[in-house]
Amino acid sequence: MINKIYQKYALIFSLLVLTSSCAKLDLVPTDTISPDKAYRNISDVNLGVLGAYALLDGGTIGVVSTVSDEATFPTENTVGNSDAFRWLYNAGSGSVTAQYSTFYVAIDRINRTLAGLDALTLTGADAATGSRYRGELLALRAYFHFELLRNYAAAYQAGALGIAYMKISAIVYPSRDNFEVVVANAKADLVAAKPLIPQTFTDKTRITKAAVSAIQARLALYEKNWSEAITYANEAIAAAPLASKAQFPGIWTDANDNEVIWKAKRVGTTDSRLGDFYFRQTGGIVLYAPAFKLINTFDKVNDLRYPAYIRFDATRTGTRSQYLVNKYIGGTSTAPGLTDIKLFRTGEMYLIKAEAEAESSGDAAGDLNALRNARINGYVNATFADKPTLIAAILEERYKELAFEGHRFFDLKRRGLPVTRLAADAVNASGAVILPVTQAQYSFPIPASAISVNKNTVQNPNY
Repeated sequence: MINKIYQKYALIFSLLVLTSSCAKLDLVPTDTISPDKAYRNISDVNLGVLGAYALLDGGTIGVVSTVSDEATFPTENTVGNSDAFRWLYNAGSGSVTAQYSTFYVAIDRINRTLAGLDALTLTGADAATGSRYRGELLALRAYFHFELLRNYAAAYQAGALGIAYMKISAIVYPSRDNFEVVVANAKADLVAAKPLIPQTFTDKTRITKAAVSAIQARLALYEKNWSEAITYANEAIAAAPLASKAQFPGIWTDANDNEVIWKAKRVGTTDSRLGDFYFRQTGGIVLYAPAFKLINTFDKVNDLRYPAYIRFDATRTGTRSQYLVNKYIGGTSTAPGLTDIKLFRTGEMYLIKAEAEAESSGDAAGDLNALRNARINGYVNATFADKPTLIAAILEERYKELAFEGHRFFDLKRRGLPVTRLAADAVNASGAVILPVTQAQYSFPIPASAISVNKNTVQNPNY
């Protein structure tokens, strides 16, 4: 719906489409609308902002579940991305490369809308609204570039190949910026965005000031900037306290949005249903089941997350999986599996803060225990003998707390750890039990189509 409205005003091309154009253009394009004509007033700018938000989806969540040790591939799944689960993907595999184009389309929309906003002369209330829209757009630009970086960087360290940071929409052939350059540009956009968004703006389906803090905290974690990670996580936590035990299950059925900092709203029958990625309700096929490795980490009796995230159905017999991902099965009778996508939650902020404190200074154990106390009935605070034990506990808590939210594969990559599955989770994986850090598939490939039209874009190592 949002896309259709938006396209009335601007037909947007992705970076790939732009870079596939001829090197020299002698004619004015007839299939796009320039910003000075598309954005005539503040309402048009809002449509441009919505056009960028429209590309928020659960694609990364699905990819991460498939390639990590988070899910298993049941034999009843005859339609899923087996190449991704078996780590057989390459530069031509849409299972892991599709997000590249989607994110650059979003960035192109953002840059066009910013150009349109720059061309307007706004006064009064429109000027204040325009300032907020600019803040949202800058934060969205940082977010989508960060998502590209998480997915396609060769490594999360200075000097590693990152992605091209695009600040304008133009026919260009950019080379890949290094990891630290992308981080610096994203940080600058977020710093510029934050004061433009009023504290009173609290729409969780759009970027608020608290959402900017949450993005900054996650970005600082990947940068290993521990002091900034702690500062920004604290800001987000102050704005959105943890859900109570009574509230927590309702987050996943959309009964409430406690501790949700930013979400992608799913409405109507035309929006993508993240629940369908795991369990196709038409036909009752489990496409991806929770990994036994993940299931075994939970206290199944006392941990509130276990029934909220995982369902056991004893009536599913034979070769059908009796375990299902329960996190996104909600929705309505006419649109089952249609639930809001939680992009940032306070639970993640506690874990970012704990990890940063464990790597620097602060009460990391206290933050980890606080989160566990909020999730586990009868929990007794734990103590940790040393830093490696504490870091391992935080990483396992991220595995549980953030399951099926698009983090596990990237967490292992941040820590330089291989993906390791239980034998029971790899029975349908053609031997894909360990993905070592030296294997090409430890980093997702840049799409072959992007490299074919832009010779300045080089592939990740070993492909």
